[in-house]
Amino acid sequence: MKINMKKIFITIFTVVFYLSCDDKQKPLELVSDVKLEKIIERVEPPNWWIGMKTVDLQILVYGKNIIDLVPKINNPGIKLNSFDKFENKNYLFLNVSITENAKPGNVEIDFYRANTIVERQDFILKDRLDGAEDVKGFSTEDVMYLITPDRYANGDLNNDDIEYMRERPNREDIWGLHGGDIQGIINNLDYIKEMGFTTVWLNPVLENNMERASYHGYSTTDYYKIDPRFGTNELFKELSLKSKDMGIKLVMDMIPNHCGSFHWFFKDPPMKNWFNNQNEYKRTSHRRQTVQDIYASEIDKKEHADGWFVETMPDLNQKNPIVSKYLIQNAIWWTEYAGLSGIRVDTYPYSDKDFMTDWTYALMNEYPNFNIVGEEWADTPTIISYWQRGKVNHDGYVSHLPTLMDFPLQMSFNESLIDGYKYGMGFSKPYRSLASDFLYPDPNNLLVFPDNHDMARFFTQVKKDIDLFKMGIVFYSTIRGIPQFYYGTEIIMSPDEKRPGNHGLVRTEFPGGWPDHNKNAFTGENLSIDERETQMFFKKLLNWRKNNKIIHHGKLIQFAPKDEVYSYFRILEDKMVWVILNRNDSSKQIDISRFAELISEKELGFDFLNERTVSLNEDIEIDKKTALIIEID
Repeated sequence: MKINMKKIFITIFTVVFYLSCDDKQKPLELVSDVKLEKIIERVEPPNWWIGMKTVDLQILVYGKNIIDLVPKINNPGIKLNSFDKFENKNYLFLNVSITENAKPGNVEIDFYRANTIVERQDFILKDRLDGAEDVKGFSTEDVMYLITPDRYANGDLNNDDIEYMRERPNREDIWGLHGGDIQGIINNLDYIKEMGFTTVWLNPVLENNMERASYHGYSTTDYYKIDPRFGTNELFKELSLKSKDMGIKLVMDMIPNHCGSFHWFFKDPPMKNWFNNQNEYKRTSHRRQTVQDIYASEIDKKEHADGWFVETMPDLNQKNPIVSKYLIQNAIWWTEYAGLSGIRVDTYPYSDKDFMTDWTYALMNEYPNFNIVGEEWADTPTIISYWQRGKVNHDGYVSHLPTLMDFPLQMSFNESLIDGYKYGMGFSKPYRSLASDFLYPDPNNLLVFPDNHDMARFFTQVKKDIDLFKMGIVFYSTIRGIPQFYYGTEIIMSPDEKRPGNHGLVRTEFPGGWPDHNKNAFTGENLSIDERETQMFFKKLLNWRKNNKIIHHGKLIQFAPKDEVYSYFRILEDKMVWVILNRNDSSKQIDISRFAELISEKELGFDFLNERTVSLNEDIEIDKKTALIIEID
C-alpha cells in the first residue's frame, strides 16, 4: 500500500492548528492543495469604500445550497459581526463593519463547511475619489436633459444584440430595441454642452433582461449591472467622468419600488416575504392619495402600496429590513461608483413611505450637497408638497426628499396654452398653481418640465403651434425651479402626433443617432427650417440662462393674468428679469403703470430675444402668441 506522506502531513497540521487556535479569531489559512468548490455565484455589493459614513454593511451571498457554510474574515479592515440564514438555502447575509483600520485592497471572505474551506470570495475595499462626499447635486443653476438611451444614439453597433438576452433588436417595432447606448451619449456630449444643458438624466440603464419592451429599462433584472446592450459598468462611469469634465452632471434613474419578473432573486426569493403578494399577483390600485388621506381605509392603503405596478414588475417589500438595506446600499454604491450628481426616483409614492424616508436620509447623509428628485404624478400641490424635505405634515411624516417633479404646474400651464380664454381657465391656471407655492418648504427646488418620456410630446400637446411652443419653452426656462427638457424637444419632435402619448412613439429615435438617418440634429444636416430655428432658439435661451444668476436664485413676483397676458419678474438684488407672455391671437399693449411698484425708477430694459432696447416709461407692445424677456438693471 502506497502511503501519501503529503496528505498525512496536511491532515496532522490541520488537527494541530484547530487544537491550538481559536478558529473564530484565526481561521485556517488556505493552502494550495485545498480544492475550492466555486459554488457562490453572487456577492452584493461587490466592494465598498474607505471613509464612508455608511460603514455597517449587509453583504448578500448567493449560491446553491450554501446555508450550511460558515463565513469568516481575517482582516483588520472588516469585522464580521454576524450572519443571517433564512428559509431559502441558497442565501447568506453577512453583517459586517468597515473599521478604522481599513486599508484599500482585497479582503478575503472564507467559507467553511465542517472546518474545511470550500470557497473563498474577494471583497474589495477602495479609496474614495477626492471630494466624493462633497459632490454638488443638480440645482436651479442647471437645465436637465432627459434621454431615453435606447432611442438617442447608437455609438456601438457591436452591443445591439446580446446572445443571452431574452429580446432581440427590432427597429421596426416601436416597442422594440433600437440600439441606442451609453457610447452614443458620450459621442454627443459636445452637442449637449453646446445646447446649454448642464445635467443629463438617463432613463434606467441597469440590466433589463425581459422578454418584451426591455428598451425602457424600468424592469430591473440586476441591480449591480449596466444592461450590456447599453454598455458596461465601466463605460457608465466613463460617461459620468467625461460629463463632469465638461461641466455636465449625471442623474441616474432608480426604481426602488419594483424589479422585473425575470430578476434572479424573483425567480429564487431569499425569503417568503421578499416581495409583496409574493405568491399571488395583485395589481396596485394606483390610489396614491391613500398615503395622505386621513379617511383612507386600511385595505385601500394596502392595495395601493403592496400591489404590483404591472404583472411583470413584482413589488418589493421594503418593510422587510433586509430588502430595505439591500436597496439603500445599492443606491449609495452607484452614487459613489459612478460619481453621480443626482438620482431620479421612479414611482415614488408606490414605495413604503417609511422606507423612502430611510432611503433618502441615507443618501443625503452620505452626500449633503446631493439632490434627489421624486416622481409623484399628482395634479395638486397639496399632494406633491407632502413629500418634500422640511414639510410639517398633518400625520407627522418626515421626508428627506429635496426635489419633486412639479406635475401640477406642468398640467396647468400646458392646458392654459390650448384651452383658450374662459373664466378661471387660460393663464389663470398656472397663476393659481404658483400661488399655492406656500405649501412647499422649498418651491425653488422643484423640477419643472413641459413633457417627459411618459406623456405626449410638448409640440404634440400644443397642436404643433410653434409660437405657443416657444412661449412654453420661455416659461419653463425662466420660472422658479429646475427646468427639464426631453431629448428632441429642442427640434420640435412630435412623432406621436397621430397617437398622442403613445410611449413607443414618444420615445422615438433622435435624428442623427443612427448611420442610416437622413437627418442629423447633432450637425443640423437636413433639418427643416422650423426645426433648425427652434434648435437655435433653445441654444440661445439655455446658454443665456446658464450664466444668469437672476433666474437661478431670483425672487419670483407674479402679476395676475389680464386679458390672457401673463407677467412675472425674477429679482435679485437691484437687477431683474421681466417675462411677459401673450396667449392671444392679436398683439397687446402692456400698460406700464401696472408694474410701477417694481420698475417706476427704471428707464430702460433690454429685450433679450429680439436684441433691442425698450423704454420702461411708455407702454410696451407684444406680438400675438409670443414671449418677451426683458433684462432690467
